Amino acid sequence: MTPAGYFLEHLWLLPLFPLVTAAVMLFIGRRLPNAAVSVLCVGSVGLSFVFALGAVTQLLSADPEYRVAQHILFEWLTPGQMQLTTGHLIRFTADWGYLLDPLSSVMVLVVTGVGFLIHIYSVGYMGHEGGYYRFFGYMNLFMFSMLMLVLANNLLLMFVGWEGVGLCSYLLIGFYFLKKSASDAGKKAFIVNRIGDAGFILGILLTAVTFGTIRFTSAGLTNVAADSGIRQALEAVLGTHALAAGAPVFTTIALLLFVGACGKSAQIPLYVWLPDAMEGPTPVSALIHAATMVTAGVYMVVRMNAIYQLAPLAMNVVAVVGVVTAIFAASMALVQNDIKKVLAYSTISQLGYMFLALGAGAFAAGIFHLMTHAFFKALLFLGAGSVIHAMSGEQDIQKMGGLWEKIPVTAKTFYVAALAIAGIPPLAGFFSKDEILGHAFETHPGLWAVGLATAGMTAFYMFRLVFLTFFGYTRADDHAQRHIHESPQTMTIPLIILAVLSVIGGWIGLPAFLGGNQFEKFLKPVMPRVGLEAEAAKAVPQTSPTEYFLMFASIAIAVAGIWLAYEFYRTKRFAPEWVARKMSGFYRVVFHKYYIDEIYDALFVNRTKDLGTLLGQFDAKVIDGVGVNGAGWLARFGSTLSMWWDKWIIDGLLNFGAKLTQLLSFPIRFLQTGTFSSYALLILVGLAILLAYYEQHLHVVLRGAR
Repeated sequence: MTPAGYFLEHLWLLPLFPLVTAAVMLFIGRRLPNAAVSVLCVGSVGLSFVFALGAVTQLLSADPEYRVAQHILFEWLTPGQMQLTTGHLIRFTADWGYLLDPLSSVMVLVVTGVGFLIHIYSVGYMGHEGGYYRFFGYMNLFMFSMLMLVLANNLLLMFVGWEGVGLCSYLLIGFYFLKKSASDAGKKAFIVNRIGDAGFILGILLTAVTFGTIRFTSAGLTNVAADSGIRQALEAVLGTHALAAGAPVFTTIALLLFVGACGKSAQIPLYVWLPDAMEGPTPVSALIHAATMVTAGVYMVVRMNAIYQLAPLAMNVVAVVGVVTAIFAASMALVQNDIKKVLAYSTISQLGYMFLALGAGAFAAGIFHLMTHAFFKALLFLGAGSVIHAMSGEQDIQKMGGLWEKIPVTAKTFYVAALAIAGIPPLAGFFSKDEILGHAFETHPGLWAVGLATAGMTAFYMFRLVFLTFFGYTRADDHAQRHIHESPQTMTIPLIILAVLSVIGGWIGLPAFLGGNQFEKFLKPVMPRVGLEAEAAKAVPQTSPTEYFLMFASIAIAVAGIWLAYEFYRTKRFAPEWVARKMSGFYRVVFHKYYIDEIYDALFVNRTKDLGTLLGQFDAKVIDGVGVNGAGWLARFGSTLSMWWDKWIIDGLLNFGAKLTQLLSFPIRFLQTGTFSSYALLILVGLAILLAYYEQHLHVVLRGAR
């Protein structure tokens, strides 16, 4: 039966807690002391974590096939009837509703759990920073947006959270807004993500007109027929043979959605914003890279796994882009000297691993690595922040060294995280990464080889970071050496907890031959095989000898990477400077990140500026010159013409009339003397004329009478 309980029936409270405190910070945060800000903002995320634990516990009480709970608050958008690509008319609605199933359960626990630890850490890290209330307000808004994204029961509501995390990333990356590099990085992240979002929007629209719904599933709802979901609509079109696996519409939807995922989860070619995002405070880097924004693209693809299973071409694209991004970013991490930049490229590479898993059809393995990666990547970033805190703001690993004894908690927990990401058993990263490589070997052996090489590079650059930062002699200046100290407990306790999770977090996903992958079984109801074609394409499980071979190959490449880093940076048997000189050309290209930013500037940024300049000239010369100024000139010309017409024609005619009148009135004016004698004389003259006239007229009349 469908699970029930207070937490499941009030899922809307889960994202509400951080939203309320974010609003409080916006309106009155400036007036609150830092202690009150800490209690409110950290406490709200802690409440969300407790609420998430309660909801997931209630969900687990149901049988596996009924572990779905949907809570719809209200009909959000009701645009009316919509015509599908099949020609049918349907009533389209978009709910404001929340969905909790095994997939979203994993995500809410990761987001709230890791997010809560990062918030606790931030109390110590940001304690002496200005804008304390503003920072925590943005962080809480970030948590709300990510929880909306993972709990949304439809694509459109997911897009609300999707855009929310984009906005918050802009605000948090550019938190030090008076620093130009930080404000530029925030704008870069915002703009690049808008490019990906354009594809995501088109994918949502095409999904709506193809299936008549954007709800993920109707499971857990009372009226399944009226509230059909994408999965149920897919089963219907496959059952009626209206569409088949590999149909162009499936491929198009999958690729459009993947464009959005590339932007949000920093895959080629839209990865360029993530390294620059390190300009924000270190807790922001941990939150973005470990628990929130960059995992959104992976989660979205897994949530839409039914469509991807029916689009094999799109799956291949996802796998290739993922593995190319993984090795490409790993190569750049090999030579970076900024401690946070190394971890940034590491995140891009690990996200590539996740997409390799999704492209190979191993959706559960991708989410498994997302979860374990959240543990050790949050630990790595927070550990890096602790190192920076100890080094008085220094981030160049070439200016560190010898910190193992001086900041032992930070050093030891960071070392655990490095082992985990390198894939050393029995730490979490080994199980999740080995699971991905195993599935890649089943479907794409060539991509498996690239992924295996990337694993070796990961081990090398992580232990290069460890050896240069914590071992050897101190290369810091005298001022930094005098102030090196361990971080406060608000920072070290989250490090210890994350270190424990980095060790044991992978044990729930043990390989099948070691007792069965319980994590994959838990997620199986969310990602069943769709259609007969997908079932037929299901890979045959590898035999135990093959699994052992793959496992030992993964361990061997990780150990080889660590050994090589040890030889380079501890024994100096292979001098890094000598290698750099021997491969100076390649080293220069990799050190400058393949000049991708410069290429993008030349191809897109500067060309956009040129287009803007051209449009500016068009605006000035055509729109303003011909349109606005032309209209003004025409008005001035018309008024000038009217003035000359009035002056020369109208005034000329009036003056001529006046002259003529003056001329004709001259005799009259001559007679107007103003003297009585003159007027009397004129009267007598006039009377004489009248008498003479009438006398002559009288003679004529009399003559006619005779």
